Amino acid sequence: MAFRRSDWDKYRDNDVTPEAVFNQRRKLIQALGAGSVAGPLEGLAAAGRVGAAVVGALGAATVARAEVKIAGSVALAECADLPATKNNRWATLEKVTDSSLVTTYNNFYEFGTDKSDPARHALSLKTRPWSVVVEGECNRPRTFAIEDLLKLAPMEERIYKFRCVEAWSVVVPWIGYPLSRLLKAVEPNSRAKFVAFETLADPQQMPGLRSPVLDWPYKEGLRMDEAMHELALLTFGQYGKVLPNQSGAPIRMVLPWKYGFKSIKSIVRIRLTEKQPPTSWNDSAPREYGFFSNVNPMVDHPRWSQATERRLGEGALGGLFAPRRKTELFNGYAEAVQGLYAGLDLKKWF
Repeated sequence: MAFRRSDWDKYRDNDVTPEAVFNQRRKLIQALGAGSVAGPLEGLAAAGRVGAAVVGALGAATVARAEVKIAGSVALAECADLPATKNNRWATLEKVTDSSLVTTYNNFYEFGTDKSDPARHALSLKTRPWSVVVEGECNRPRTFAIEDLLKLAPMEERIYKFRCVEAWSVVVPWIGYPLSRLLKAVEPNSRAKFVAFETLADPQQMPGLRSPVLDWPYKEGLRMDEAMHELALLTFGQYGKVLPNQSGAPIRMVLPWKYGFKSIKSIVRIRLTEKQPPTSWNDSAPREYGFFSNVNPMVDHPRWSQATERRLGEGALGGLFAPRRKTELFNGYAEAVQGLYAGLDLKKWF
């Protein structure tokens, strides 16, 4: 096919396949053709777990998924190292999920609603310069440059379990420090009862904003006692590296006892408030997504059970046919956080 010079003008740097991905693709396809995927698929068909008619489609989907995983691995490998001291107090002993899954199977609707969209499209996000406004009910409001936030407190690595409201889970070594260190720096006053967060909303960088799936910008919130809890991690990295764009670079929250959508990404604004702030999913579907949204196997989502979950990376095809595991109250962190909700009916206050 011949290209006119004007055809090349349609393409940007971000449209070019990274060299490492291109070089790995041939090896990947050769391996798949040699039976590394065909064998498990055929075995599943023979066992009656999938119909023979869908084996070909699954094989094609697996090839595409594997290519996205390579792209995610390349993106993480290209991130700068982020040294941190391991905090064993909060480190789960469960097996850490492979980084290629964590960086390519996630929700970040600003880049699209498919699980692989963030890995495909987040290269457009520019994380320098970056600043976070911290304001509201505090004595020392301030705009922090990301460089200042990186130096505000010592970095810790914490291996947390992470549970999505969609009933899948991962185990990730995150890097950051307690959100309380930032909040104390702005000196909350007596009227500060809640903390509101806001994600960047730039349609030029985030193609998902063209969709009305949510009322942009993305918003989240916590009660002040939740925000000050030691488990609430202001997060800058994972797997020993700074966050790749698709994981919420350059700064996000990780709240391991809550469903994953509470762990807001790419933060640009934090506001201390007297009243409970609006949050995106609670505003969009209050019957399905509560303000607290603590992991609770006793309270089902209206459209699926929360009693069990699927751990990415377990079972055949990277967890596609993984056995279900029981979900723990507060995602296994009940001993640390249940005191925050003393007196609340956990079946009502979801």
